[in-house]
Amino acid sequence: QAAGQQSDDAASEFELFIAGKVPGPISTSIRQFGYDLFRRPPSTFAPADKVPVGPDYVIGPGDEVRVNVWGNVEGQFNIVVDRDGKITLPKIGTIGVTGLTFDQLKETLQKEFSKYFTNFQMSVTMGRLRSIRVYIVGNARRPGAYTVSSFSTLVNALFEAGGPGKTGSMRNIQVKRNGKTVAEFDMYDFLLQGDKSRDIRLMPEDVILIPPVGPLAGIAGNVKKPAIFELKGETKLLDLMRMAGGLTGTAFRGRVQVQRIENNEYRSFFEGDLIDIETNGAKNFLLKDSDLIRVFGVTEAKNTVTITGAVVSPGEYGVADGMTRVKDLIPLTGGLLYFASNQVEITRVTVTQSGPRTERLAIDVSKALKDDPAHNIPLRINDYLFVRTVPEWRLYRTVTLSGEVMHPGIYTITKGERLSSVIERAGGYTDVAYLRGAIFTRERVRQLQKKSMDEMIKRMQRELLAEGAMQTAGATSADEIQAKKAELEQRRKFVEVLKQQQPTGRTSIRLAHIRLLKGSEYDIELEEGDTLAIPTRNAVVNVVGAVMSDGSHVYNEHWDYEDYIRMAGGYSRYADKESVFVIKVDGSARNLAKGFVNWNPFKKRWQTAGFDDDDRRPIEAGDAIVVPEKMERTAWMKNLKDITQILANAGLAASSIALLYKTIKD
Repeated sequence: QAAGQQSDDAASEFELFIAGKVPGPISTSIRQFGYDLFRRPPSTFAPADKVPVGPDYVIGPGDEVRVNVWGNVEGQFNIVVDRDGKITLPKIGTIGVTGLTFDQLKETLQKEFSKYFTNFQMSVTMGRLRSIRVYIVGNARRPGAYTVSSFSTLVNALFEAGGPGKTGSMRNIQVKRNGKTVAEFDMYDFLLQGDKSRDIRLMPEDVILIPPVGPLAGIAGNVKKPAIFELKGETKLLDLMRMAGGLTGTAFRGRVQVQRIENNEYRSFFEGDLIDIETNGAKNFLLKDSDLIRVFGVTEAKNTVTITGAVVSPGEYGVADGMTRVKDLIPLTGGLLYFASNQVEITRVTVTQSGPRTERLAIDVSKALKDDPAHNIPLRINDYLFVRTVPEWRLYRTVTLSGEVMHPGIYTITKGERLSSVIERAGGYTDVAYLRGAIFTRERVRQLQKKSMDEMIKRMQRELLAEGAMQTAGATSADEIQAKKAELEQRRKFVEVLKQQQPTGRTSIRLAHIRLLKGSEYDIELEEGDTLAIPTRNAVVNVVGAVMSDGSHVYNEHWDYEDYIRMAGGYSRYADKESVFVIKVDGSARNLAKGFVNWNPFKKRWQTAGFDDDDRRPIEAGDAIVVPEKMERTAWMKNLKDITQILANAGLAASSIALLYKTIKD
């Protein structure tokens, strides 16, 4: 940050320190102090012409004097002092006023009017003030002649000229009048202490001289105003630190470094303890031109232990190595939680010459709190304490029942509780419950399905990358190249649509009357987050894929899948009639010629079922018939049927599968 200029946007050193960022490497990108103040527009620092003039204001040609009298004589007069320094008043005549102060002007006018009138009162004010010409020379940023208000001071004029340049002095600015030095001004008094007492009002033809800059010394690091300062007279190390605003709270007083040019070499002149210099004045040495002082920051000395687990406020806590005990630490955390176990494990790492050695200590915290010395052991810095919970602790496990049960809602479950139990607690099924369409989901299954889908997508993406260059390289004609590019684009779209599909964790389940469900293979043990949704009967059958018109059709118990395909306009040109399968309303997927594939949550794999009476069930209300396309149409589609069945068993709706087929058609 430039010296003399503050920014609210950049974090301060102390803000960074509080945020846990200890002082880093010292930056020596510092600037000469004070010069940036003059970068603002000059008008910001123009004199205030509208304020009343002071009693010592000196009248000169061009000033406007306003006289108001009342009593035996009345009148208002606005008179401008002429170039001869005189004003002319009716009935009074000409009066010389140049060189008079404002107080003297009022006395003179009172006296002159009294020669001619009695019993009157008078008010004298200044109107528009004259302009004066001054000269700013030397090492100014913009030297030259300036016309300024007669109310202007040295500082006002400096701002008009942009202040001293980087080669000009900030500490020895002179005002010369009639060949003599009438004032010397140190901008550091103004900038560091707010002292403007030596800022004089300018007179016509004054010359402001800015000499070359004096010796310079920089101070960087952990001081409040890192900058390059101009030295004046004998300046010692601690003097410069005071000019820099003193040390920050993050400064390390144990080390300060001074670099100096000696014998034409830039080298380390001093490196030592700042505290010693502060306490011993004899060691506070004088600075020289081009010295650079570095003030280093504190280092992080970690003196904490970490406690996690069943305490109110886990985290890091400060300790005195070997002095703080377990009994001292626990209250600092807010105490143990009510489900905390008495067993606490302490992991301790000791640094040895052969490497770190880890040991684990087991203590009983209840005994430690009773000051048992065998358990209330001293803690070491960096110890890691883990307060265990009681075995198998969990306040609540919940499952969600929705749809056609008597009392839908979120139910708490006990460990080992089964599906029939929670359905019974929910009051059983309603009269319109469609048990075949029950949707059961499990988070653990959803994660496995997602992993399987992600792996499939990654494989397809790798194949796309590998085949992209090869396919176009092997093409022999422009038409073939265009066809290959179109196929690659189609595959990319397919993968993008596939990436947007999210598995639901649906598991195929077959509900029955609670009496029959109990003890059956589908009376599964429930887990946290399980959901069961029981719909009403869905009186439609969906047809998607390689048919003339995807859509939904009213269920007819006498129809088989071919009837529904005819209702969809029949097979399309590329339909694979031998691979038609159905996504059953219960979530399973069955090839109408080869059985069906579904997810087995217990064996955690996809499997093909056999053909018992239940498997050969005809098309039911709520089913979705999927017609794949022939593999010969595009070589990359050879795995599409298997992919589609996997997606179906991942719980994707027929609408999602239809969207994938639409991608292929497009």
